[in-house]
Amino acid sequence: MKALKLVEILKDKHLTIGAVESMTGGLFASAITDIAGASEVFKGGIVAYSSEAKKTLVDVRPETLDEFGAISWEVASEMAYNGRIKLDVDYCLAVTGNAGPTADSGNQEIGCVFIAVASRDSIWGVPLHLEGSRDEIRRASVNAMLTTLEGILK
Repeated sequence: MKALKLVEILKDKHLTIGAVESMTGGLFASAITDIAGASEVFKGGIVAYSSEAKKTLVDVRPETLDEFGAISWEVASEMAYNGRIKLDVDYCLAVTGNAGPTADSGNQEIGCVFIAVASRDSIWGVPLHLEGSRDEIRRASVNAMLTTLEGILK
């Protein structure tokens, strides 16, 4: 179980995490909090599903949304960076994407996903092009978030 392994790594390193989720709607937070003892490392999550929520909850700049669209590396990185500060964590993960069923989501195709991870010193980005149903794309995105942070921490 990837979430269990990640929680164990975070505990060993005495690190905290948080998340800002859009298209996953809290699935990452749920995966982490399913693990007993996760409260030692997981401070919280923000679901910023709409563009308006991205602006008001995590201070994504309107100019960023206008220029790049809600599904972009630029928006994901602002979500992660600002989320890390708001949640006061060592690492914050953010995800935005189009899980379908329609392709009318900021001109991004179904399966287009951007993950960002922010620490105090760096921001990492992972663009994904996933296939499958809405549920499969959302779950694969959470899996990628878990794998990405685990890779960063190793």
